[in-house]
Order: sequence, then C-alpha cells, then structure tokens
Amino acid sequence: MSAYGSGRSSRAIVTRMRQYDPDLTPPWKRQRPAPEVPAEPDLVVEEVSTGFCGAVIRCEKTAQGPTVTLEDRFGKHRVFPMEPRGFLLEGRVVTLVRPRAAAPSAPRRTASGSIAVPGARARVARAGRIYVEGRHDAELVERVWGDDLRIEGVVVEYLEGVDDLPAIVEDFSPGPDARLGVLVDHLVAGSKESRIAAQVTDEHVLVLGHPYIDIWEAVKPSSLSIPAWPKVPHGQDWKKGVCRALGWPENTGAAWQRILSSVHSYRDLQPELLGKVEELIDFVTAPQG
Repeated sequence: MSAYGSGRSSRAIVTRMRQYDPDLTPPWKRQRPAPEVPAEPDLVVEEVSTGFCGAVIRCEKTAQGPTVTLEDRFGKHRVFPMEPRGFLLEGRVVTLVRPRAAAPSAPRRTASGSIAVPGARARVARAGRIYVEGRHDAELVERVWGDDLRIEGVVVEYLEGVDDLPAIVEDFSPGPDARLGVLVDHLVAGSKESRIAAQVTDEHVLVLGHPYIDIWEAVKPSSLSIPAWPKVPHGQDWKKGVCRALGWPENTGAAWQRILSSVHSYRDLQPELLGKVEELIDFVTAPQG
C-alpha cells in the first residue's frame, strides 16, 4: 500500500488570494493629480485639447458645470469647461477652479476711530469753533480728529492760555448757530483753571478739560515706550523737568515732536482726553433747536 494511500488523512492546503489593484500601470507612470489654480482675471492659460491660448475674462456657473471664458491676443473669446487637467499654465498641466470670493474688507477708519468717508470733501467752516489752550493741544487734536473736523466744518484755534477766557468768549459772541467749545488743561477742583472756567456761564459755550498738567501727559506712556510720566517738583518748569527726567535734551519743541510722532490713533491717548474732545465736537455740531 502506498505511503500516500487513502488510509492516511490528507493535509488541507489553504491558498491566500492576493488583492491586486485593477490599474496595472506602474506607479512611476501614473498621472499625478494636477495642481488646482484659481482662474483669476488676466491669468493666461492654454486649453489642452484645442491649443487655444488666452487670458481669463470671467468664470461662470452653468447647469453643465463651471466654465471659463478666455480671450486671445486678437480679442477672440472662447468658453471652455473647467475640467480636471484641462489647461496648461506655463507649460504645466493644471486644473482651473473658480476663485474664491474676496472677503468684504473692513471699512477704513480715521485716527479717531470713526468710519472714514471715501472722497468726502471738507465742509465749509461753521461759525462755531473749538478753542484749546496752546499750539501743542491744537496739533494733537488735528492729528487724531482732523479728518472728522474737516468733514464737520469745525475749526480748532489755540489761545496761548486761558487767563483771559471770559473776555475771549465775549468777543466771540456765541449763539445758537455759533457755539463755542473750549478745552482746558488741568481742569481739576481748586485749580486756577477751574476758577476761570466757572466764570463762563453762556449756554452756547461748553468748557471742558482734562486732569493733566499739560497735554503731553494725555499721551499714553506706553506709546512712547516709557514706564510713566515723570513727577516734576513744584516750582520747576514742567516740560523741561520732564525732558531732564527722561534723559532727553531740554528742547521742548523737539520733545513735543517726538511725543506727537508716537501718536497714530485714539488708542495712543488717555480716555480722559478722548471723551472730552468728542463731547466738544458733538456740542459744536449739534443741530439748532
């Protein structure tokens, strides 16, 4: 009897079937996905099947799918479907896709934070005015609120001090159509400035102030990269004392230009000044009645 006779149990043979990719093309010969390129206006491409070369004029969404219109150098237009690998860009096969819609841009704002009005022309000056104490005050107000003031037709003038404020107000002759706003430095209880301001009682005049010794202090120290405004001993010239404490030359004109150049918007100013200037502008521009 054979050693392989039926009397012996046969060994089961299991064959594992290997899964094959139906695409027998070698990996190095397969087409790679073409890069997607937004069909932006004026992009020059060539349609692969016709050889038509032209600049993108527009993209459209149709029932059959997106299309692109090309214009050749002779001004001829042709419309093509935006199919995968359908175009050449600088000799490279690409897939054109519709460009994404641009996100709406935020409205431009003035230095004061107001929404800018493109193309707005300066208004003829109102009879009303805003008076400030000095030239530095006027330059700071112009730097931050200049655009707003021109649109509103409000002129800012400086007084070289407020010692004669009651007489200045009387000369101005304020009225319903000629309101006067006055911004005073160091307007705190018990100060000389507060006593002068109290003498102005005309209903068409609004006197407001900030608590700072000088308008310099209304600029945030962080905008100047200093820890704080120095404390100047009583009796010393405040501006020169500030320059000495900060290690700056005792040239107050140059120091002010350094301070002013650090102001780019309302964010560089203390809120105690911001609110007062905004209130004065509202007062001067308020409608009659």
